[in-house]
Amino acid sequence: MMQRTGSNGNFCGRTRREFLWQAGGGFTSVALTALLGEDFFRSQVVAADGQTPFANPLAPKKPHRQAKAKSVIFLYMYGGPSHIDTFDYKPGMIGRDNQTIQVKTFGRGGHKNEGRIVEPRWKFHQYGQSGKWVSDLFPRLAQRVDDIAFIHSMTADSPIHGSAMLQMNTGKIQSGSPCLGSWVNYGLGTENGNLPGFVVMLDPRGGPISGAKNWSSGYMPAYYEGTMFRSQGMPILDLARTEGTTRDSQRRLLDSLREYNEEHAALHDHNPALAARIASYELAFKMQASTPEATDLSKESPAVKEMYGLNDKRSAVFGRQCLMARRMVERGVRFIQVYSGGAHNDDNWDAHGDLVRNHELHAGETDRPIAGLIQDLQQRGLFDSTLIVWGGEFGRQPTAEYAMGTGRDHNAYGFTMWLAGGAIKGGISVGTTDELGSKAVDKPFHVKHLHATILYQLGLDPERLTYFYGGLNQKLVGVQGAEPIHEIIS
Repeated sequence: MMQRTGSNGNFCGRTRREFLWQAGGGFTSVALTALLGEDFFRSQVVAADGQTPFANPLAPKKPHRQAKAKSVIFLYMYGGPSHIDTFDYKPGMIGRDNQTIQVKTFGRGGHKNEGRIVEPRWKFHQYGQSGKWVSDLFPRLAQRVDDIAFIHSMTADSPIHGSAMLQMNTGKIQSGSPCLGSWVNYGLGTENGNLPGFVVMLDPRGGPISGAKNWSSGYMPAYYEGTMFRSQGMPILDLARTEGTTRDSQRRLLDSLREYNEEHAALHDHNPALAARIASYELAFKMQASTPEATDLSKESPAVKEMYGLNDKRSAVFGRQCLMARRMVERGVRFIQVYSGGAHNDDNWDAHGDLVRNHELHAGETDRPIAGLIQDLQQRGLFDSTLIVWGGEFGRQPTAEYAMGTGRDHNAYGFTMWLAGGAIKGGISVGTTDELGSKAVDKPFHVKHLHATILYQLGLDPERLTYFYGGLNQKLVGVQGAEPIHEIIS
């Protein structure tokens, strides 16, 4: 797979602002994350020679191997949930509260060689045929453990939110690389020309600390980046037509805009960026009808709404987002990322102060919706083709961050993530951390192994999925590459 480049066009004397304002709907706010079907390109867009059809960069592509999953729902727990208080049971910590021990930690508070134990604040119980230990924070999700593969030995390179989030989303701690959803869009294209191939839903309390870099296409063209959807109101800002503009008049304005751009394209060499811009306006025109339908939950049954927790004020927001994610999977969207937690401090899972208040808030918001999502996908026959990923940028330390209180600092040395659906084995746990959960000791896996697993389940070879940039064939899994986590693959 090679890089696609091109130069930008103009509007033959009229300013972009004039045309976009007349076209109505504020189309520039719609990310260029999906294009029209091949019929549009065959009839409307050709290269500068007037004969060669423009190659739609998001046309559906064949995977490298038979795919086990068609789409991904990444449930991102922003801030770093505590693995030892959720799914990584550490009975050896019970009864040792406030003991000072020798343990190496590295987080926001810097390097430390000792700390005061904060034993888990919730009781653990065994569930399912697998006998998986789960804390009381997730009573409903605990009923689904036989559908889930837990990875208890994840590691990352940074204990700092911004860079750790970038690594979880892009594979690198530095800015400028395409995110996982962009790689999926690039490698597979989209099956629905009326909706974006990559959708992001943020927590209403705010976005992540490193911002839009977490759903950016980096050095790839902009049509591979994520499109942000809201869970309430109009899902995309400025998508509706401006007052007084009819669909027919908007159609005529778009046709005029396309004609100007096509005249300009005929005078220049092969210009895919200009063709992509034309298509983005057309996509926005189609999305005015398709997006409200895809995100309209009014036709869902009361039982489904109850399943996702929409009737509970605490879980309603995240429940709506999970239900919207299911509806988008049904409509062919490849990659959906849903954030739990936003902004700073206790608005997300970053439990530096009161661990109990923080985690009971966020687990309470997400437990029912996530369990409902798994159940709903199973009932609709979508579970095997939809890969669910759960986790944050890192975990939490077993010791207190401060002299007083229960707050835990960041832990990138060993933490838990889990996957379900998408031909992932259920009811298993892979890897371990030490007796306190401070670091991975058995089968440590890096973030890039998680990425390789996701690509592999989608039928993409992590080593063959490359993009030429900066003189190198860039890969999501980096120069050294990474094997999928075969232990969890069915």
